Amino acid sequence: MSLNSVSPAFLDDLASRLPADTLRSPEPRYLEEPRGRYAGQPEAALALPRSTEDVATIVSACNAARVPVVPYGGGTGLVGGQVMPDGPEPLILSLERMNKIRSVHPLENVLVAEAGAILADVQAAAEEADRLFPLSLAAEGTARIGGNLATNAGGVNVLRYGNTRDLCLGLEAVLPTGEVWSGLTRLRKDNTGYDLRGLLIGAEGSLGVITAAALKLAPRPASLGTALMVVTDPAAALRLLELARDNVGEAVSAFEIMHRQGPAFVAETLPDIRQPFATLPEWMVLIELGMARDAETALEALFAAALDAGLVSDGLIAQSEAQRADFWSLREHIPIANKRIGSISSHDISLPLTALPEFIQEAGDKLAALGDFRINCFGHLGDGNLHYNVFPAKGRDRSDYENQRDAVKTLVHDLVAAYDGSFSAEHGVGRFKTGDLQRYGDPAKLVAMRAIKSALDPNGIMNPGVVLPF
Repeated sequence: MSLNSVSPAFLDDLASRLPADTLRSPEPRYLEEPRGRYAGQPEAALALPRSTEDVATIVSACNAARVPVVPYGGGTGLVGGQVMPDGPEPLILSLERMNKIRSVHPLENVLVAEAGAILADVQAAAEEADRLFPLSLAAEGTARIGGNLATNAGGVNVLRYGNTRDLCLGLEAVLPTGEVWSGLTRLRKDNTGYDLRGLLIGAEGSLGVITAAALKLAPRPASLGTALMVVTDPAAALRLLELARDNVGEAVSAFEIMHRQGPAFVAETLPDIRQPFATLPEWMVLIELGMARDAETALEALFAAALDAGLVSDGLIAQSEAQRADFWSLREHIPIANKRIGSISSHDISLPLTALPEFIQEAGDKLAALGDFRINCFGHLGDGNLHYNVFPAKGRDRSDYENQRDAVKTLVHDLVAAYDGSFSAEHGVGRFKTGDLQRYGDPAKLVAMRAIKSALDPNGIMNPGVVLPF
């Protein structure tokens, strides 16, 4: 189905149906994405609605005129879903003005927020009610909850609390025809047909625009314990995870693995960030426990048991909130350091837990045979999600490797597929990975996805080129 660019006549007509100052030309930030691979079209238009009714008016008009719509959250997505670099000039739809916390229900452990609410503000609203909204990621000061839902964001607490899909009870959304779906239920059980909530979450704006969500809260752990433990290798890290779960069950909130290359990049590019060890170990694990009491004591017992089992050789248990913040600061600054170094190819992958050590070894061996690279392997080991990023050798630039970028990505993703893993664990498909979805996706699933897209968005206006090729 052919689409049309935004035109002055279309915008004039749409403006007459909306409050003043809803439409404007986009500032440069709306045309950028963090990895700098794609840039949006300056001729696009920007809509800044203040209500769900405004969103419905905009989407309905775009559907009638066959004008593409690019939903925009905080702009922090890493797969190009927030920019449309070519094709008809789109209407960029930002929900940043729709940022209210509509209600908080502590007894129900539910919070209702508009899609433009910044994740950190949702966390703060939950904290004011002595509750926890457990979604936590490096971009939480900028990312908006609608974008988190649209990409089914993960983060560091998936091990205990699940992805964003698991943290949502109901949605309000505008479908591609302009109809409003009022599915903002706070019910835990609602078995009444197809799960439209689950379908829209993770669809990256290709099936509609999320405008509000009913989010699950959790009790705030009274006692937090955080530790960095030095492990011999990834296999030992997995055994440490098993030991931790045997000792404290579901109290393990986060379990992050870091190869020494990550902290080394931080030391090289961000020297003011405190490093916990004078000499960087080859592998380390960042563990956090959230318990009703005595989390620090539980960590001490875990370390002693792991030491006896030969799984760890050294470790630090945070003795203050400041030290805990230092541990997390190191982990959270690794992506920033990565960006400053400049990767050849970055990979957001997931694998069955028991396959992780073998994959890490085999991938390293195969990349070494391909060329001279530095590998920064880190991430959410507890849920099988690695950020496996390949960088230039010391003293070289990623531009020197441009002709090898596709070969590196294909090598890594082919190996992930061979281990029954996923080439996109938490970042989504966006525009960067549509080719990977066609290469590695199950054929029957792709047929079903195209049928769903065609049924809900017959004119193909919603974020064209995202998830499925334009």
